[in-house]
Amino acid sequence: VFFCSSAYIPKTAAGHCKWAEVLKDLEQIKTSKDIDVSLYTANTDEDVKCQEPVIRCFFLEMKVILQECRIKNCSKTQDVLNVWKNGNASLENNKLNSTTSAKCKECEEYDEKNFTEFIQSFVKVIQKECK
Repeated sequence: VFFCSSAYIPKTAAGHCKWAEVLKDLEQIKTSKDIDVSLYTANTDEDVKCQEPVIRCFFLEMKVILQECRIKNCSKTQDVLNVWKNGNASLENNKLNSTTSAKCKECEEYDEKNFTEFIQSFVKVIQKECK
């Protein structure tokens, strides 16, 4: 008797990028019309050495969006929560390959931008990590 077993493992759109789930949820929330906040938005062209602090800033600001959504009962609250949870899990599990340098900005030093611009920048930064 010959027996063969194989497992099918689906590939995510971003290959095996640890941020694939976060990207998917960001796509879900970027069109939300009921999130109206100004958020500290890191530059997408920050020094590669500052990549980890930049990503941490984006996830910190997601917490602001989450609080706003809970108050206003946003349609996308679950997606926002997913971004925050998945992001924090990825940050904890995989320390990014950057050492925080004294030259890296604090989150509050970045310009405040509206929700749409914030999400666009966030997506760009995450996509860079997935290359």
